[in-house]
Amino acid sequence: MKFIDEVKIRVIAGDGGRGCVSFRREKFVPRGGPSGGNGGNGGDVVAVADPQLTTLLDLRYQKLYKAARGQHGMGSDCHGRRGDDRIIKVPVGTMIRDAATGELIGDLQAAADRVIVATGGRGGKGNAHFVSSTNRSPRFAQPGEPGQERELDIELRLLADVGIIGLPNAGKSTLISVISSVRPKIADYPFTTLVPNLGVVGYGDGKSFVVADIPGLIEGAHEGHGLGHKFLRHVTRTSLLIHLIDGSRIDAEDPLKDWRTVNQELALFDPALGEKPQIVVVNKIDLTEARERAKALAKELPKRYRPLHLISAATREGVQALVQTVGGKIDALKETGITRDTAGI
Repeated sequence: MKFIDEVKIRVIAGDGGRGCVSFRREKFVPRGGPSGGNGGNGGDVVAVADPQLTTLLDLRYQKLYKAARGQHGMGSDCHGRRGDDRIIKVPVGTMIRDAATGELIGDLQAAADRVIVATGGRGGKGNAHFVSSTNRSPRFAQPGEPGQERELDIELRLLADVGIIGLPNAGKSTLISVISSVRPKIADYPFTTLVPNLGVVGYGDGKSFVVADIPGLIEGAHEGHGLGHKFLRHVTRTSLLIHLIDGSRIDAEDPLKDWRTVNQELALFDPALGEKPQIVVVNKIDLTEARERAKALAKELPKRYRPLHLISAATREGVQALVQTVGGKIDALKETGITRDTAGI
């Protein structure tokens, strides 16, 4: 299935039905009074989070969503029926904004969350509504109000506890395939990961966390270079980042070069993203030069990011210890109230 995480659609709520002008005309009721009923309200356009969906693909091919109009009022004090709502199903984690103003209309972070994205027009009042002591036979009624119409920017942000970030070919896909049941494409060339991958990782006592593998970042990603910038939004909800570094590519003269490049792109994309808790991991330590270069990186790494973790996703050396460390960090963040639900939007 094609992964689509941004679409623009147009929604039109239903118009309200018009009120009715009518008078009673029964055979044995002389001078029958007004009996015009009210028009029904128009239907709303409602977005609902569906856990069965993982992409906005359906919305890409249908651009217009319109709710039903309200039924017109009728004689004999019969009111019009309310128009049916138009339901739009979206994945959990969907954010909806008004395309014209940028206003956030809804952020659907749990299954069955719903938000009205366009409100139906109010039905008009019939002439029976306007009867008073001074106006016994009103000969007018209200028209129905038009339904709300707007364009929406819809954006999907995956809900994960942990995001794996790093330069292309750092081994992110291999790592997520080892620690979870996800089987992403793995190859020895850059940008093999074209879409984010989600996996569930168990770490003992029935506990687990959700991890997202983000396509590789390169310098200038925040300006649109490479692929990673398209998917950086998917780690904005995470509470913890695993910063994966290819040990064989660590610069001997500037060990922090790759680490600094990725962190700079995170901060330029979203300053809050650059401040997220981060576990720095050197991969491919099954290679002799990688293990040696990791020692130089460990000496230069700022204290807040220590200790440096060494793993080999290919041989699984150090992987289980990393999973337990990440699980412990997630537990600690939950105790302090920092979770993927409070980590920002």
